[in-house]
Amino acid sequence: MRRAPHRSTLLAPLAPLLLLAAALGGCGGADRARASGADEMARTAAAEGAAVATFAGGCFWCMEAPFEEIEGVRRVASGYSGGHQEAPTYHQVSRGETGHAEAIQIHFDPEVVTYATLLEVFWRQIDPTDSGGQFVDRGSQYRSEIFAHDEAQEQAAQRSRAELEVSGRYPRPLVTAITPFEAFYRAEEHHQDYHRKEPEAYHHYRSRSGRDAYLDRIWGAERHADLHTLITSARPRESEGQLRARLSELQYAVTRRGATEPAFANEYWNHKEPGIYVDVVSGEPLFSSTDKFDSGTGWPSFSRPLEPDNIRAQADLSLGLERTELRSARADSHLGHLFRDGPAPGGLRYCINSAALRFVPVERLEAGGLERYAALFE
Repeated sequence: MRRAPHRSTLLAPLAPLLLLAAALGGCGGADRARASGADEMARTAAAEGAAVATFAGGCFWCMEAPFEEIEGVRRVASGYSGGHQEAPTYHQVSRGETGHAEAIQIHFDPEVVTYATLLEVFWRQIDPTDSGGQFVDRGSQYRSEIFAHDEAQEQAAQRSRAELEVSGRYPRPLVTAITPFEAFYRAEEHHQDYHRKEPEAYHHYRSRSGRDAYLDRIWGAERHADLHTLITSARPRESEGQLRARLSELQYAVTRRGATEPAFANEYWNHKEPGIYVDVVSGEPLFSSTDKFDSGTGWPSFSRPLEPDNIRAQADLSLGLERTELRSARADSHLGHLFRDGPAPGGLRYCINSAALRFVPVERLEAGGLERYAALFE
């Protein structure tokens, strides 16, 4: 087994680009600050009422991005966990000298996203059958591991791993360890949000690491296709009190009371930016800007839904007329109505209240677990 990381080899063609960044990100005298920073992160999480999850899955650059902008996740940090040395440096960890693994720590709101959901996202990022590292990075410093912060997390992790084990998805036994959390040391600042700071170097490394090819082979369409559904369906249902506190007065009146917002005086009636419209309550994908058209009515109008199963139609006799009301499948939000005066070939008009929608622009589809829709805009 090679002890030195392969990452440096893959990034060699970009070495000149990284010299300055590496110098700025050097640890040196920052060790003590990072050691105290571990305690500071724990205090911050406690003060915010956030729960904490810590995972190792090989290169922490690649592990940050999938979690970073999941709704309910407040912050993700790259660092080191599972070893014996206090305040280790990247150089020490990457050489396998400290027992630590590259890891990420996630602060999240358990009322918005559950730990079980984070585990499902975690499994979709790693090879849990590899005991010698992850993909091109070899050595225990690149192992996969779940660091349980309490008994509930340990039980959830054990249950999640057992379910995956019997699923038949993998040809070999799962070896990802589940161990009690002891400490997390934040990595040097250069490594935080590396995929944003050094996108060229990050994509150069990731595209050659073997990670994506493996995950596509194991998960296929499920790798991305049900990630958003997974996140939203596992999210605890909000109480009426929570919805009142989170939604605007108009959003609550429309989605929960069936109100109709004013025509030509709402957020999306004349909105033309490319992207996806989701349920403002649950995040269910509902419509695409590619199917949006100007109906002249003053409300957002679509010729078809993006996900027909996420919308249900029912009779509405509230005005003494027989109309077809549209509601979201999971959150049961009132969306609007369906009319048969739309454009060819379908002839349908999904007339929707802006207040029932949240817009996700194209550049944020991946961060929101909606990357499967990106092909609509190519």
